[in-house]
Formats: sequence, C-alpha cells, structure tokens
Amino acid sequence: MNETASQLTIEEQIKQAIETSVPDSTAEVGGDGRHFEIQVVSPVFEGKRTLEKQRLVYAALGDLMAGSNAPVHAIARLETLTPA
Repeated sequence: MNETASQLTIEEQIKQAIETSVPDSTAEVGGDGRHFEIQVVSPVFEGKRTLEKQRLVYAALGDLMAGSNAPVHAIARLETLTPA
C-alpha cells in the first residue's frame, strides 16, 4: 500500500497492521476512535486456544497501543475465527 499511516484512519491502520502480521487474515474493524471492535479471520488460528489467537492479534497492534499517546486505547471486543 502506498498510503502512509498519517493518511489512513485509525481503523484502516489497525486493519493493515493485523492483515500484514497475521498470515492469510482478513480483519473488520469498528469503534468510536479510541475503543475498537475487531473481527479477524485466519486459517492460522486453527487448533489454537483463545489466548494464543488473541496474542497474535495484540502483537500486530503493539505499535498502535504503545505509550500514553497511543491511538488505540482499548480493544472492546476481539473475535478470532477460522475460515468457514
């Protein structure tokens, strides 16, 4: 993608971070600008426990959640699914 992070909405930055970090994933992101609801679908989640799946997603968001001025304050809901 040629757009810089400053040109993307925070929702788009979250989506891009997840889809770049979690193999073969698609992410849907919503929220109020500080608290977000995220659904991620990836075959890499197959056979993993909930905590393992969530750790993969949170690792992808590390830069967006780091520091006191981080653009992502909280994840209100995180759903991790495998493809149907």
